[in-house]
Amino acid sequence: MPVLVEQDPSLVESLLGAMPTGSHAVATTERGMAWLDQHSDEYVVALGPSVDLTSALATAEELRIKRPTVSVVLVRDQFDTDVLTKAMHAGVRDVVVAGGDEKALTSAVERAHQLFQALRGPGGARQLGRVITVFSPKGGVGKTTSSVNLALALTDRGARKVCLVDLDLAFGDVAITMQLFPTHSIEQAVGSEDSIDLSMLEGLLTRHEDSLTVLAAPAHPDVRERVTPLLISRILRALRDGFDYIVVDTSPSFDDATLTALDETDECVIVATLDVPTLKNVKVALETMDMLSIARGHRHLLLNRADELVGISVEKVESILNMPVTAQVATAVDIAAATNAGTPIVSHKPGHPASQAYAHLAASVTGEPVAVPAPTPVAQAEQPRSRGLFRRGRS
Repeated sequence: MPVLVEQDPSLVESLLGAMPTGSHAVATTERGMAWLDQHSDEYVVALGPSVDLTSALATAEELRIKRPTVSVVLVRDQFDTDVLTKAMHAGVRDVVVAGGDEKALTSAVERAHQLFQALRGPGGARQLGRVITVFSPKGGVGKTTSSVNLALALTDRGARKVCLVDLDLAFGDVAITMQLFPTHSIEQAVGSEDSIDLSMLEGLLTRHEDSLTVLAAPAHPDVRERVTPLLISRILRALRDGFDYIVVDTSPSFDDATLTALDETDECVIVATLDVPTLKNVKVALETMDMLSIARGHRHLLLNRADELVGISVEKVESILNMPVTAQVATAVDIAAATNAGTPIVSHKPGHPASQAYAHLAASVTGEPVAVPAPTPVAQAEQPRSRGLFRRGRS
């Protein structure tokens, strides 16, 4: 997960577009160094034009000594021989022009990865799993159902190892949605911040299928106060070592657990429905994420219960939120019936239009083609799925 240091939102979007999927943006060199401290397998940091030259050179000099496997790519609006000389002396590996050839930054990051592999060897440069966080600022929009079906779609019929983490610590219902009865949950990891590793976590996971496992939420809401952000962060990093994808279901609020997951995320799926209160909350949430530089350029909008008869079109949603809709799932009684039976729609009816929508969403977050089964006839219904519990996140 390469990291970009840049404050200008317009530049962040364009520069991330030239970097590998999953690249992360922060606003300051201090946050960039903090990110590197938490990610030992990072191989490149790009310093954008808003980073003044003195600070950029000091950062490169520090990394040259402390983290020689991390390459620094300096992005400037323009540069001369003097700047290039100073950059070379500080240990900058590449200098590219912002707004010039987009492939220049892409090539610089590729060279950094090649150098990382040469310095660390194939084992040291192993591919770590990616974190996909599913979030909505409003409860009752089908976020957990979406998380479950996305996780199943990501397994690609057993070709990938996927872990589904329930971080709705007060009212998580991933396990009951999948009709699982876990004997362990994240509660058993409380207090183990300094000893978390993959082997320990494997004992807390509940298997759903050969390629999908679940880390369940605590059985009682009071446990959430004892699940620290540090514990969540280290759990997600440990899971990267053993899984191709880690899907995180969050609570409908910016609580500590959700913010920690978003800080660790590579791709963020935002779930919305076609009603004014939800769209208002999602718009505010997107603005908050912009201010926090969360998942810039790596957000995917899932429109759930997308029935235009309610009077709000997809085009209107895209205009309100200023982002494209990645996937749409229409209201269908089959989805609720499959969930109630403990066999989510992606497993129960792979050819269902909803299953196809989740497959397309999986393709979007992975950047890889996903085979979509041929559609099967389904019965549509106007009634949305009702929820048995009232959910409220703390703000």
